[in-house]
Amino acid sequence: MALNRLHRRPLLALAASLALSLTACGGGGGSGGDSGGGGTTPTPPAPGSVTLTVTHKVRLTTTQGVIEIGLDRTHAPVTVDNFLKYVNDGFYNGTVFHRVINGFVIQGGGVARNGAGALQEKTPTYAPIALESRTGLSNLRGTLAMARTNAPDSATSQFFVNVVDNNGTGLNNLNYQSSASPGYAVFGQVTAGLDVVDKIKAVSTNSSDVPLVDVTITEAKVIP
Repeated sequence: MALNRLHRRPLLALAASLALSLTACGGGGGSGGDSGGGGTTPTPPAPGSVTLTVTHKVRLTTTQGVIEIGLDRTHAPVTVDNFLKYVNDGFYNGTVFHRVINGFVIQGGGVARNGAGALQEKTPTYAPIALESRTGLSNLRGTLAMARTNAPDSATSQFFVNVVDNNGTGLNNLNYQSSASPGYAVFGQVTAGLDVVDKIKAVSTNSSDVPLVDVTITEAKVIP
């Protein structure tokens, strides 16, 4: 049930539960089925069969150190363009890693302190994007993927970094498996600062996996 703890109860209940957009595998269904209407959909590449290609780079400066990320627009163009919009808008500046699970993921990109000092979902976001999880990229340690609700095509700003290989079996497999288990869209990887990711994954958290001391993204910036 580990992943069930990461359901995003539409973040209207955020102040009470700090539930997230990373959901249990197979929680969505919806678009991108394997076949339908008498036709067939081409079989997607097997997860891990495609090598991530770095086309853009982003630096995340955090209160724990600097993380550099290589983005793969070749295989995940919609997801990368969406992420870059938030970076260029300064949206991620001041947001926190609001769910940290050592042995699973660190997640951020959509929660910040409000004027009263409480954690709250940051708005407004752009419209949700189509799920690009059938690319052959795999949720391996150090890769970046988009968080979402139970609906496959629901990702907006929130993302997570896999701190272990999450390509195993059952709930530990975040890759595309079927239309009933559409997985999560990998669109980049940590190219420098994996030690910082490891520092973040090791911070103390409360029973809802929220760090006891904020880990804040002070700046997200596109770099050469």
